[in-house]
Parts: sequence; C-alpha cells; structure tokens
Amino acid sequence: MFYAAVVMLFTLLAPSWLAPSCALAQPAASAESSGVAQGSKIRAAVFDFELIDTSLEGEKQGPKPAEQARLALLSHALREKLAASSLYESVDITPVEAEARGENLQNCGDCDVKMARELGADVAITGTVQKVSNLILNINLYIRDARTGRSIEAMSVDIRSNTDESWMHGLDWLVRNKLLAAPQDRR
Repeated sequence: MFYAAVVMLFTLLAPSWLAPSCALAQPAASAESSGVAQGSKIRAAVFDFELIDTSLEGEKQGPKPAEQARLALLSHALREKLAASSLYESVDITPVEAEARGENLQNCGDCDVKMARELGADVAITGTVQKVSNLILNINLYIRDARTGRSIEAMSVDIRSNTDESWMHGLDWLVRNKLLAAPQDRR
C-alpha cells in the first residue's frame, strides 16, 4: 500500500524534466504523432548511442575501446532495423555527424531536434547505454518530434553482462517489443 502511494505521489509531483523517462506507457512514434501523412514512413534521424558510465571501473580506467565499439555496433544495427521496418526510414546523418558526436545529445538544449530538422527528419532518435557495473547496464532510446521538440516516447531495457552479445540482445528486444511493436503487443 505504501509503495503504491509513493508511486502515485511521485507520478503526480514529478518535475517536467522527468517527462521523457515517465513516457514509457505512451504509444510508439506514430505517423500521426510526428505529423507524417498516414501510410508514409516516419523519417528518423538516428544519432549514435552515447555511454553514461557511472561504474567504479569507468571512473578509475576511463572509456574502454570495446564499449566504444559496441556503441557503434548498436547505432549501426538500430539504423538497419529501422530501415528494414515498414514504419521508419532512417535518414543519413553524415552532414551533422561530427557536430552530433561533439555534443551530449541528452543535455544540449535540443541540438538533436535541431539537427534532425536540418536533415529533413520527422523525428530525432537518440540512445544511451548506462553502465552501472560490468554486470548491470541498461539501453535507453528517446524519440522526439523534430518539428516541436516534444518527447514522443522513451523506452529502456536492462541487460546483464557487458558483451557484444548482451548489448545486441538488449537492442533486439527493445526494437521488437517496444519500438516496432503494436501498442497492444508491448511488454
């Protein structure tokens, strides 16, 4: 009972900057929510994943080359999965790639939205991998309307183990069960 009351109170009093993380129950980006004509694919600017390393290992040793390679692997795989879908069309981010890599896309004053708009995209998709330890990580995706900057959806999956296989398995699950799943099929 106490837990339910705390959750309800938090939900009611949550600051607006938490809105993207509270949007898990919203439907996936739809043509309607991003201003795209019905039947058209949503043009998505898919930016490279970023690592948020809060682990003790990361603090002491800095970025690991294997994790940087995994970020690139996830970014490439997400673009391919969206391009192969019937819902999204992945736009080429090459014209803004250097600028995007120089920013923290989660805290840059809507620079992801501005770059997506510049590319002619309907939505900006950014992602993070948060590393708590070598055992506990989570993969997060954020979708924002490129016209308004409004958060359309945020989704996350926890993974165990810091390997190529576990990162890809987590991304596959997110894409299959959240991003491309019909609202009634979401887990």
